[in-house]
Parts: sequence; C-alpha cells; structure tokens
Amino acid sequence: MPELIAFTDGACSGNPGPGGWGVLMQAREGAAVVKQRELQGGEAMTTNNRMELMAAISALEALSRASEITIVTDSAYVKNGVTEWIHAWKRKGWRTAGGPPVKNVELWQRLDAAQAQHKVVWKWIKGHAGHVENERADELARAGMAPFKP
Repeated sequence: MPELIAFTDGACSGNPGPGGWGVLMQAREGAAVVKQRELQGGEAMTTNNRMELMAAISALEALSRASEITIVTDSAYVKNGVTEWIHAWKRKGWRTAGGPPVKNVELWQRLDAAQAQHKVVWKWIKGHAGHVENERADELARAGMAPFKP
C-alpha cells in the first residue's frame, strides 16, 4: 500500500488581500512517487492563515475514501491548532483560553470534520527552505491567488 503525503501551503498578497492555497499530493512506495496530484484555489479577500487552513482542508476533502495520510505544512498555526489547541477550543465552545471566539472558526470546524474521516499525521517543516515539495505547494498557492490579484 503506497504512503500518502500532502504538502500544503497558503499565500496572500497583503494580509488581508488576495490569497491562494496549493496542495501537492503524492502516493509513494519507498522513495518513488507512484502517483501525484496538484490542487489549487484562491479568494479575492482573505488572510494567509485562512489560505493555510484551506490547503489542509482541500487535501483531506479530496480523498474519496478513509485514508492514512501525512499532511506536511509550513504553518505552525495549522499544525499547532489542529494537534494541540483545537481540543480546548471545542471544550470551551470554540473560544480561546482568554475567552474570545476562535478566529476562522468555520474553517477549523471544517478541518476537524475532514480529518475525522482519516488517520492523519501532521508534520511541520520550515517554509522557503529549499524543500522541493513545499516549494511546489507554494507555487500552486501563488497560482491559485493569481486570478484575484489586481
């Protein structure tokens, strides 16, 4: 059974401003990529964090059946949010430790529902550090943003 990995990234021109998200999905057997799929999208007025979330959501929602997948993100916001903070947010009715509502709550709820369908391992990598697959996800995010830039 191939290993499934999704490299995700978000981009924004201005924050808020036009934004895009990108996903490079790979099925690997050992070091060999046996299948690859690229996804992208964007919005006219958004934030970088929203686009990072949309990339992860889109990767999970693209799966047609329950899967084991590793999501690789350069967003500490997404990785920490989904592996650590989300549990307390849910207990507190989607409020932060300080009391205000969680920002981007509808996307966090969508991500939570999407990941519940799968067995997900979340990994963080440093962005813009020459990681080939992360750089491709960034290119896809920028391409997703392009139709919305003035």
